[in-house]
Amino acid sequence: MLLAIDVGNSETVLGLFDSDDLLEHWRVGTDVRRTADEWAVVLRGLIDGSSLSDLGGVEGIAMCCSVPSVQHEMRDMFRRHFGDLPAVIVEPGVKTGVPIRMDNPKEVGSDRIINALAAGHLYGGPSVVVDFGTATTFDAVSPKGEYVGGAIAPGIDISVDALSRRGAQLHMVEIVKPRTAIAKNTTEALRSGIVFGFAGQVDGIVDRMVAELTDNPDDVTVVATGGLATTVVDECETIDVHEPWLTLTGLRLVFERNVD
Repeated sequence: MLLAIDVGNSETVLGLFDSDDLLEHWRVGTDVRRTADEWAVVLRGLIDGSSLSDLGGVEGIAMCCSVPSVQHEMRDMFRRHFGDLPAVIVEPGVKTGVPIRMDNPKEVGSDRIINALAAGHLYGGPSVVVDFGTATTFDAVSPKGEYVGGAIAPGIDISVDALSRRGAQLHMVEIVKPRTAIAKNTTEALRSGIVFGFAGQVDGIVDRMVAELTDNPDDVTVVATGGLATTVVDECETIDVHEPWLTLTGLRLVFERNVD
């Protein structure tokens, strides 16, 4: 089995693959204070508490990480606790098979390249990946499978938190689909602005990207992923498919390309 780990700014997603099949998956908070030993305890606890319940079945590890301090602890954990397993950390020098057509390729987050790889593998190019995480990121993949650029917008949680902090009479609300766009109370008004507002943002940016990628919009597959995707994806007119485990799939592909 392969253990795939996607470390984001807010959450860390883990999955266990048997060949192409994702057998189990978990989502935990990303804590920059967590040490290598604590991460090892978390991993063992998750796996031991699952139906698989055997770390001995893990034959390799693949990881991408957006938080440098966590990557340092993870690297130490792999060395000290899983030193006998091949581990692939997505960073410069790792083979992804995705040409990066950017001014400075090293600036692009590893998770964005992994998402582009997975989208190209599953749906071909051209494609656009919308990842709903701490930030909402938009990544464009050319018909040749190249990463050609993207956009970054504030994420849903960040925006809601900022609004509640700066608005004296506003408060945090559960983000669910509002009954109507024209709200009759403050709670529903916040939900309307959040859900329909972000859906409109996604559709607007995706439409512009698609127009730059190809003359035929029907050629482009728009893929949604990320922990907050379910919040607004049903209200987005441009999303073609929701792949919650897209990054984990990309990590599996990268592992296969780098470990014989």
